[in-house]
Amino acid sequence: PGAQNLVTDNVTVVEGEMAIISCRVKNNDDSVIQLLNPNRQTIYFRDMRPLKDSRFQLVNFSDNELRVSLSNVSLSDEGRYVCQLYTDPPQEAYAEITVLIPPGNPIIEARDEVLSEGNETEMTCTAMSSKPAAIIRWMKGDKELPGKPKVELTYDKMYTVTSRLTFTVSKEDDGVPVACIVDHPAVKDFQAQKYLEVQYKPEVKIVVEFPQGLTREGENLELSCKFRGKPEPQRVNWLKVDDDVPSHAVITGADLYIENLNKSYNGTYRCVASNSIGEAYDDYTLYVYDAPTTTPKSTTATTTTIITTTISYPEINQDSRAGEGAPRTVDHAVIGGVVAVVVFAMLCLLIVLGRYFARHKGTYFTHEAKGADDAADADTAIINAEGGHTNSDEKKEYYI
Repeated sequence: PGAQNLVTDNVTVVEGEMAIISCRVKNNDDSVIQLLNPNRQTIYFRDMRPLKDSRFQLVNFSDNELRVSLSNVSLSDEGRYVCQLYTDPPQEAYAEITVLIPPGNPIIEARDEVLSEGNETEMTCTAMSSKPAAIIRWMKGDKELPGKPKVELTYDKMYTVTSRLTFTVSKEDDGVPVACIVDHPAVKDFQAQKYLEVQYKPEVKIVVEFPQGLTREGENLELSCKFRGKPEPQRVNWLKVDDDVPSHAVITGADLYIENLNKSYNGTYRCVASNSIGEAYDDYTLYVYDAPTTTPKSTTATTTTIITTTISYPEINQDSRAGEGAPRTVDHAVIGGVVAVVVFAMLCLLIVLGRYFARHKGTYFTHEAKGADDAADADTAIINAEGGHTNSDEKKEYYI
């Protein structure tokens, strides 16, 4: 019979578990089967065990198979086992037993317990004494990060792997787990993790609590300063850029309250929050608009009518606090219209008066000249001129 008549399989087994070695004969002609260990000592001869190692037990014996179990496998059991068939010449088949040794629990170590945003940190993860060498992967949250592995052969066929991870943290990393995942054929889902603690400077935002729309004269203003940071900011300051905060402004914790606004309060108000990492601020620019228009007392008779006709528009918008400049535009339009009418009226008056005086002057000079033309001497000229005044009067009336 050919050599392919006897078959067996390689076996991979985790240390401490059980290995099964199977010697199979395709076409048996009553030849004897036996199993030898890597040192070529007989473990089983047919269904008898000459070897005094009770970890070997007979699982199945028939004309076609010798199946043996080896319990509590150790590294020393690794090697090439021989199935032998006593034919002429004898046949052999080889079963390689490979023993896997799982790594010890992964040990994760961080250089820094508490970090500040923007800082670089380092972590190491160690998988001790495994066979074969383990592969270590790193995850920060759901993102994989590249580590630098170092593999050491500790003693006979055993490996210790250490992976070093270096990365920079941001405030978003606070509370995020960093996991060291160990891939090894002897274990599943083997990992250790550490949660990051990242301190960061405050984030600041000013919220306008009141009013909802335009800030107008006589109204109140309420600003609230929202902030967060790690550690939590202990101090929050309100200040006015390039000026002092109005003396009657009330500051309660993170809130700023100003009653009875007027235009002198215009400017940029700043909320500053700080902690041990740093400080941050947010700005709010206050612009106080005119109060909603009510009918003003007229200063001159001419402007009264104009103001009365246009005053209805602003009153429509009085309570609209939508943040648009419509009311303010109408107020200015009214004032602009009044001023334009007054200026126009004055210009008209000046033109009329100018023409009036110019005519008078012209009449006088003309008649004086006429008297002088007809006279023989100066006295006659004056008399002629006096006589001419009557004509000029008549002329004036005519012109008018």
